[in-house]
Amino acid sequence: MWEACEKVIAKGRAIAAHQLEAAEEDVELVEGEFRVRGTPARGVPLGDVAFAAFSAHDLPEGMEPNLEAQASWDPPNFTFPFGTHVAVVEVDEETGRVELVRYVAIDDCGTQVNPLIVEGQVHGGVTQGIGQALFEEAVFDEEGTLVTGSLVDYLVPSAAELPGFEVGSTVTPSPTNPLGVKGIGEAGTIAATPAVMNAVLDALAPLGVADLDMPASPAKVWDAIRRAKEASR
Repeated sequence: MWEACEKVIAKGRAIAAHQLEAAEEDVELVEGEFRVRGTPARGVPLGDVAFAAFSAHDLPEGMEPNLEAQASWDPPNFTFPFGTHVAVVEVDEETGRVELVRYVAIDDCGTQVNPLIVEGQVHGGVTQGIGQALFEEAVFDEEGTLVTGSLVDYLVPSAAELPGFEVGSTVTPSPTNPLGVKGIGEAGTIAATPAVMNAVLDALAPLGVADLDMPASPAKVWDAIRRAKEASR
């Protein structure tokens, strides 16, 4: 999209320069208007340039009508987003219930085009990762039939089970694309599951529990505590 926009801007600059009777290299796009550099009073709005390109009544010699462009991008390498997620949990030893009391996520996805969307994607991804760690499980009976095939039986986290996420970011632009952007959509799903499970195991370590399969449901946690206590007798 960025490369296509650059092509559109270049064509628009040529049209504006033709209309303003100025050199192309002296015309710049500022706040939706093509202006002669150093002479802000001389300018043509982007909309007028687009209309001129569409009507094609007064274009530079040899220029085709319409203000449009197509671009393909072949990245020279992958992007490498990174970050740190930390979860704090409380485990009820009597019932096995795990309560997530705090979650902090710091991510680096390079240049952020829309920070609000970035934060929303982190929130959604973290929620999905927490669901995998604590709630969601495909359960089959002895005949191989899925018994958690609907949301009546398949538990997903809601706002009631989640704390307010503490989200922050650092910005390290990627060198592999002109915008310096990186991915962010899966950051939460990748980080939240191990962060929460590590917190659960850290809480259970004094009781002798060293391993636990996901999800860390109350029944599994309670059973792991019981077996650890019996093994220590």
